[in-house]
Amino acid sequence: MPLLDDLSAAIASAAAAASPGVVGIGARIRGSGVVVGDDRVLTNAHNIRGDEVTVTFGDGRALRGRVVATDVDGDLAVIDVATEGAPAIAWADGAIALGSVVFGLAATSGGAARVTVGTVSAVNRAFRGPGGRRISGSLEHTAPMAPGSSGGPIVDAAGRLVGLNTHRLGEGFYLARQADADLRERVAVLSRGDSVERPRLGVAVAPGHVARRLRRSVGLPDRDGLLVRGVEDGSPADGAGIREGDLIVSVGGTPVADGDALLDAMAGATRSVAVGVVRGADELTLTADLGGGAG
Repeated sequence: MPLLDDLSAAIASAAAAASPGVVGIGARIRGSGVVVGDDRVLTNAHNIRGDEVTVTFGDGRALRGRVVATDVDGDLAVIDVATEGAPAIAWADGAIALGSVVFGLAATSGGAARVTVGTVSAVNRAFRGPGGRRISGSLEHTAPMAPGSSGGPIVDAAGRLVGLNTHRLGEGFYLARQADADLRERVAVLSRGDSVERPRLGVAVAPGHVARRLRRSVGLPDRDGLLVRGVEDGSPADGAGIREGDLIVSVGGTPVADGDALLDAMAGATRSVAVGVVRGADELTLTADLGGGAG
């Protein structure tokens, strides 16, 4: 049947183009990765344990690689390892469309990469990275992924990278970091050895509805914000004088009503940032020195 013949040919073509650049991460292949340049392998940060990791190539070579840099919040890591004989995968041009046929590849213990086929079932999806930060702009697809597939590529019929697998959603759906210009730039930064560290206040917070309930219970008016449940010693919040029980209502002049808003506001901060808090019935503006630590 011509349609099945065409699909078989597309699978074979994608595998031939991309499979040589797919590697296993970890001595027992707990994840996958993809060659993105000379002596550079990209994978998920959650696949990494320590500063070194075993990288297994399709030809059977198992080499020790060194972690060059990580972006924990973005769930990305780049490894320095001898990639001779394993070509870098090509990046696709432009955004992938809803309904596009895609192919998932993952390392196996037997050598050649496993290849599956599916479609892009949704775009602009979001998930939580290892640090709890919301990662948006991801692809949802239906190419079946076995355990050990995270960090492996999603490719088009030409074997070009369109996404990096990250999450299994269950019910046959999977998420991948879209291989767009932003991801390409982040990979370039990591490949140079520059880890991504985003500024943090160093506070544990409760959701807004908890803060509102507690304020009502003591006769205080409702306010949108995040209730501080703890402050890390030596953190920017500690240095600014933020206390347990304070209600954070703004950061850098931007209102914050939930944890994502707080992280987004902090992402644009540099050396110091003004933090608006409500302490009882009093409103204060405190200055957090972000050069003094993170957490």
